[in-house]
Amino acid sequence: MSGHSKWSTIKRKKGAADAQRSKLWSKLLRFVEVAAREGGGNLDANPTLQSAVQKAKESSVPNDNIQRAIKRGTGELQGQTYEEVSYEGYGPGGVAVLVHCLTNNRNRAAQEVRGAFNGGGGKLAEPGAVSWMFESKGIVIVSKDSATEDDVFLVAADAGAEDVRGSEESIEVVAPPEAYREVRRALEEQGMVIESDELTQVPKTTIPLEGSEAKRVLHLIDTLEELDDVSEVHANFDIPDEVLAAIA
Repeated sequence: MSGHSKWSTIKRKKGAADAQRSKLWSKLLRFVEVAAREGGGNLDANPTLQSAVQKAKESSVPNDNIQRAIKRGTGELQGQTYEEVSYEGYGPGGVAVLVHCLTNNRNRAAQEVRGAFNGGGGKLAEPGAVSWMFESKGIVIVSKDSATEDDVFLVAADAGAEDVRGSEESIEVVAPPEAYREVRRALEEQGMVIESDELTQVPKTTIPLEGSEAKRVLHLIDTLEELDDVSEVHANFDIPDEVLAAIA
């Protein structure tokens, strides 16, 4: 599992305070709203919306809130207009960081992201500086209690997956964006428990980190993710599981 995915999983399993959960819900609903605006409110015809709704449900966002976000996106209810904007930079240790925002104020987003980089020992870079280091992939996380790695590999490969990677607690399946929904469906049909799935940016290469540099990078990532306008952060660090757990 990629370093950033492992860190996100650890934080999710630790749970969050009410204030943090409220902020998370707000971001997830913004995803839903934008997906509905760009691709329509029909989940079956809009895979991006389907994924956004699923993420929201996995984080216990009430269904009424999700439906209102969809209606804001389709124009049935009044809502704000958000635009997508991305920023690229480097963190401590030369780690590549890709930041996606959904914002109604581009200047505010740029200022806050720049401030997070500067305060976290990193620096912003020009567009295109690090985005080439990542590629779009669908990631499906399977509970290790529900299947063996070999069984997951056989089912996932037949459904179009590219890779299967095991860790102590779960199994990560990597698939092309166009195949990952079918991969999830095939795994579920075999009774395997899906912990999460997402379309994300996976680094082509990673930078190993430990000690103080690992802490500094994770602090920068957390600071960026806490910004209201930031929707996703991707980074190419690789930190050992035991170090991640100790820091968490």
